[in-house]
Amino acid sequence: MTLIKSISGMRGTIGGEAGDNLTAIDIVEFSCAYAQLLINSGATKKIVIGRDGRISGDIVQQLVSNSLLMMGFDVIDAGLSTTPTVEMAVLYHDAGGGIIITASHNPKEWNALKFLNNRGEFISHEAGQELLGIAKQRSFQFVDVNQLGHLIKCDDDIAKHVEDILNLDTVLTEEIRDRKFHVVVDCVNSTGALAIPALLDALHCKYTLINAEISGEFAHNPEPLAHNLTQLSGEVVRLNADMGIAVDPDVDRLAFMDDKGNYCGEEYTLVMVAQWILEQTPGPTVSNLSSTIVLRKITEAIGQQYEAAAVGEVNVVNKMKAIDAVIGGEGNGGIIYPALHYGRDALVGIALIMSALMKKGKTLSEYRASFPDYFMTKDKIQLTADIDVDTLLSKVEKAFEGNEIDTQDGVKIYFSNGWTHLRKSNTEPIIRLYAEGPSEKEAKELSMKVMELTQSLI
Repeated sequence: MTLIKSISGMRGTIGGEAGDNLTAIDIVEFSCAYAQLLINSGATKKIVIGRDGRISGDIVQQLVSNSLLMMGFDVIDAGLSTTPTVEMAVLYHDAGGGIIITASHNPKEWNALKFLNNRGEFISHEAGQELLGIAKQRSFQFVDVNQLGHLIKCDDDIAKHVEDILNLDTVLTEEIRDRKFHVVVDCVNSTGALAIPALLDALHCKYTLINAEISGEFAHNPEPLAHNLTQLSGEVVRLNADMGIAVDPDVDRLAFMDDKGNYCGEEYTLVMVAQWILEQTPGPTVSNLSSTIVLRKITEAIGQQYEAAAVGEVNVVNKMKAIDAVIGGEGNGGIIYPALHYGRDALVGIALIMSALMKKGKTLSEYRASFPDYFMTKDKIQLTADIDVDTLLSKVEKAFEGNEIDTQDGVKIYFSNGWTHLRKSNTEPIIRLYAEGPSEKEAKELSMKVMELTQSLI
């Protein structure tokens, strides 16, 4: 099965049978269920929609748009856009919600619908459960011909987004303009080719784009990991650039190549941004349980509070609000800066990193070298259908009861030299096992220690 329906939306591969893949029927069903959810909540009957550069994006967007119009909603059509821009556009247009049409880092055959509330944030767990119920029962009501919604084209939200970033107190706009950074950008054949040049032009940067045709034919696996970014690394070195920037197709994940063409590590995107924010506006920080411990270390080093959240952007946002965090995000290169908005945003991350380099007078390689190196491993433990995962994880927790343990999302175990995190997969019969230590050897040893113990308890 390649159709996944969850509380945050739906994603799947294009084509095949309805209910098993992402088809026109599934798209219409979920679009209408989302519209009915907003009607039930009394939200304004106006929805912003936007998409990344995927091959299927225009077709999916038309199906979504026309479904909403027939539910009586006005549709603000942002066209080709980014996830953070659509999130902010919900507020710009005073809309009742928004739909982002993107499968994020997944390959070209995938697409997805992601649902926002009237604050431009992903809908809550409770709202998602209600949406799933509406979709299952098909309990939605279409309007008559006199109440059909209106389609309103809008193409200036990226410009507004960039303007809001440049107006942040923590973005040193004029200093960056004077510096005139030289940047190489891997746009991965999607809408980063629209949004990132808009930001870099506003910051007076010199830039070179690669994979800039918005075709949806991704030049490489679109996840911004080191082994997918060899072309970017080579171009940074060849052009003697100050940095390389890589994003995923919907521009909510961010990774850097330094001035020597070395991958900074997407786990360190949040760390480098957070260090700058903590120096300007000290306060609490949040990342998810599977993110690097370095954020906790730099936060506690200045006497501030760090909190871990369950995996998932909505969980990170909820925790950030609960403790009034000044910065947060996820170790996959997702920056959430509440002074702008509560959503992962590669564009603001770029501006904040440049600001840090300007203030410190450092190159990106020098700035990255100022943080301790930690290494992460990612493994999985295969399960059979008869295994009670919750009981198994409880046994693991008991086996390590002398350690600091966090059980809000699986079991995270802290050791003197790192941590491990076990959590059950929602889509496969496996337990995901992440580990981190100050060397690759130590991370692997921690992972193996916990894996062998877990397998002995099955």
